[in-house]
Amino acid sequence: MTLHSTNYFDTLVTVSEDGERHHSIVPARPGTIAALQWDLLHAAPYVLTSDDLLWRIETRRNAAPDTAEARAAFFSVGRPCLRASPLVKSHGWGIHHDAAGRIALIGVETPAYARLLADPSVTKRPCMRSSRKVSAPE
Repeated sequence: MTLHSTNYFDTLVTVSEDGERHHSIVPARPGTIAALQWDLLHAAPYVLTSDDLLWRIETRRNAAPDTAEARAAFFSVGRPCLRASPLVKSHGWGIHHDAAGRIALIGVETPAYARLLADPSVTKRPCMRSSRKVSAPE
């Protein structure tokens, strides 16, 4: 069985350019994907990988058994990476993946975000757009 990973290394997933967030906010609705991701990452920066985070969310939301077999089955198909996370798309959080693939939230307004953005050794990956901009017919 082939496993598909969502992990990046030495990478910053940048905040949405088409959003209106110039500062980070804590997700307001408990139990949402954004709130669950924020809770886990805020409590333990640079502890989990993207795969670890997605798996923990899966076990909490869908009562998946937390076994190696269930995890392998979950990652046997491609999963959206954190570029699709609501935290980067609408809550103003960048997600930094360190050299070991462990992740942390970085507020868009922070000096740490600016440093990572300016660091040429850090790969930048934009978050996925919420919607495509459609040009008006001329």
